[in-house]
Amino acid sequence: MARLFGTDGVRGEANTSLTPELAYRLGRAATLYFGKESEGKPLIIIGRDTRISGEMFEAALTAGITSAGGRAMLAGIIPTPAIAYLARRHNAKAGIVISASHNPFGDNGIKFFGGDGYKLPDSVEDELEAIVNHLAENDDYPRPHGAAIGHIEYRTDLQNQYMEFVLSTCKERFEGMKVVLDCANGAAYEVMPKILRQLGAEVKVIHALPNGTNINDGCGSTHMESLQKAVLENKADFGIAHDGDADRCLCVDEKGEIIDGDHILIMCATDMIKKGTLPYNTVVTTVMANIGFHKAIKEAGGRAEITAVGDRYVLENMLKNGYKIGGEQSGHIIFTDYATTGDGLITAIQVLSSLKRSGRKASELTAMMTTYPQLLVNVRVATKEGWEENAAIKAAIEAGEKELGSDGRILVRPSGTEPLIRVMAEGADQAQLDRICHAIADVVKKEQG
Repeated sequence: MARLFGTDGVRGEANTSLTPELAYRLGRAATLYFGKESEGKPLIIIGRDTRISGEMFEAALTAGITSAGGRAMLAGIIPTPAIAYLARRHNAKAGIVISASHNPFGDNGIKFFGGDGYKLPDSVEDELEAIVNHLAENDDYPRPHGAAIGHIEYRTDLQNQYMEFVLSTCKERFEGMKVVLDCANGAAYEVMPKILRQLGAEVKVIHALPNGTNINDGCGSTHMESLQKAVLENKADFGIAHDGDADRCLCVDEKGEIIDGDHILIMCATDMIKKGTLPYNTVVTTVMANIGFHKAIKEAGGRAEITAVGDRYVLENMLKNGYKIGGEQSGHIIFTDYATTGDGLITAIQVLSSLKRSGRKASELTAMMTTYPQLLVNVRVATKEGWEENAAIKAAIEAGEKELGSDGRILVRPSGTEPLIRVMAEGADQAQLDRICHAIADVVKKEQG
C-alpha cells in the first residue's frame, strides 16, 4: 500500500482521491494523537487557501477534531506559513493547512505542523497514518459526549496577528518603490497588499480576485508572464509573485527578468555577508541549484551546503548546523531567524530590504549570478515505482551524462506531490540540453507511462 503522506502532507484530486471522509479521519486521528497528554480539549488551528473544495475539507476536519474532543480554531483563508506561526503563538497542539500549494484548483491537500511550528517528522506522520487506517477499518476509539464534545472557534483576528508578525521582521521602509504584486488568486490576496502598503511601497496588485477555481490559473509563481508584463507596463521597480498558499516567492526585476530562488538566495546571502549576519558564510540549497549559483556564492565569499530536493531537507540541515538562510530554486526560502518554514511574504520583504539597502536597481543585483541553461521536462507517468532500477532509463541517463561531460549534469527524480518524473539537464548549450533531456523523457514515458 502506498504511503498516505507525500513530501508535503496528503494530497490528491478533491472529492476523488482526497475525500471529506479521509479528511474527517485525519482530523480525528490528529486530535487523538496530539491530545494524548492534554489536560482539557487539545487545540488545533486550521487555515486554508481559496480553492472551492477548501470549505468542504475544513468542515470535515472540524467534524473529526470535535468528535474526538478537540478545539478547532478556524483562521479561514490565510497563507500556509501563518498557521506555523499561529500554532506557536497560541500554544496549539498542531496546525493544519488545507491547500495543494501550486497545483491546479481541482487538487487539494491537508498538511500538518506541530505545535512548535515545524512540519511533522516522518515517524509522526506514520503514527497518524496508522490511526487513520484503524479508523477506516474499525473506529473503536472513545467518543466524548455531553460537555466533553469538542467545539469550534471562528477567529477573524488571526490574519491580523500574522500580518503584525511579518511586519515585525522588517526594519526598512519602501517609500519611493513601485511594486507589482501577483497574489495567484490565492491565500495572500488580502494580507500581502496591506503589508507592502504599510511599509510605504506603491503597490499595483494583480490576480487578487479569487473565485474558488482561478487559484494558480495562468498566474502566480508558476506562471510569471503576466507579472513580467505588468512590471514593464507600470514601469515598476520590482515584481513579486506568490503561489496559491504563499509559502513561495519569486520576483521580477525592473527589466521584466525573473528572479528565481537561486537569485533570491544570492541577493539575500550577499547582503547578510556584508552585514556579518550569515553564520559560517553558508547558504543551504538543493541538488536543483543552478551551476551559476555555486559560482556566484563562491565569488561573494560564501559557500553552499547541498541537500536533497524538498524544503524539509533544507530546514533539517539548517537546524542541525546553525545556518540562517536556505531554500530552493522554486522560491521556497527559509529564514530561521524569523520562521520555522518557507514563508513567501517574509521572503519578499527580505529581498526588498536587501534591494533598498543596496541602493541599486534590481537588475544590478540579479546580474551577480549568471544562470546557466537548465531544462526541466515533467513526464506524467502511471507509476513512479521502480524507475530507478529500470535498465532503459538508466542507459538513457548514462548516455546523456557521457555527452555532457564535466560541463553539465543530469538529474532525474520523482515529484513528491504529483504523478510525475522530472528530468532536468544543465549545461552551456541549450540545443544540446533540449535534445538530451527529451531523449531521456521519451524513455521514461515509454517505460513508466
